[in-house]
Amino acid sequence: MLKWIARLPVIALLALPLAAGLAHADNLEAPPGAPLWMHLGAAALLWAHIGGGALGLVSGTVAIASPKGRPVHRAAGAVFLFSMLVTYAIGACVAPFLETGQRPNFVAGLMALYLLVTGWLAARERVVVKAGPAQYFGLAFALGLVAMGATFAWMGSQSETGTVDGSPPQAFYLFMAAGTFAAIGELHVILRGAIRGVARTARHLWRMCFSMFIASGSLFFGQPQVFPQWFHDTTLPVWLGLAPIFAMLIWLVIVRIPRRRRVAATA
Repeated sequence: MLKWIARLPVIALLALPLAAGLAHADNLEAPPGAPLWMHLGAAALLWAHIGGGALGLVSGTVAIASPKGRPVHRAAGAVFLFSMLVTYAIGACVAPFLETGQRPNFVAGLMALYLLVTGWLAARERVVVKAGPAQYFGLAFALGLVAMGATFAWMGSQSETGTVDGSPPQAFYLFMAAGTFAAIGELHVILRGAIRGVARTARHLWRMCFSMFIASGSLFFGQPQVFPQWFHDTTLPVWLGLAPIFAMLIWLVIVRIPRRRRVAATA
């Protein structure tokens, strides 16, 4: 299974020719009059993107709520990884080819993919995360995301509309902050040579939770049309969109509590 997970980015890249064929679509849909194979391909990508995101949010919630390191947590985490890899890879690869502006979604997809993969790698190394090629590549990638976000933010501030593809410059500040924090984390591993214990756990937690937040924020903040009006009349969209951030902060505190105190508190 892990071999297939590792191949997903390659599979997503092979979908680029199809995405290019959909370049004149407002959304992930084939234009009218397009061949049947293009309609089928677009529908497959669209439902894989939607289905993967829905499954990822459910499995991610189970992973967050379950005891860390237990079989339920690991199983839910594996489903979250697989489903979100599909969702993020499709979103990041297809966004540049759509007719409507998708640069914010492109940056978000790349950021989510990067955090998802590096967070999973931190969990896979059960004892220690050692400095290696992955950290150097991660550092370069994170800095690239920061530079991309800064560029788009500057473009928005200079445009007549004050936006980039409908998004204000402030929309990119969050990605710049997350990219900077991630780059500092990669540099920390490189300079120390390795991290273990609480530092390794915290690296896994914040990256996976923030990756999930990009998905929950995209759904509850970016897709209002899929929810009824009564839902928008409440504060549920805000709470559900920010839930992974709240969970991240809580768990980052919990993992720093000495194990003896945690056991005593639950006894």
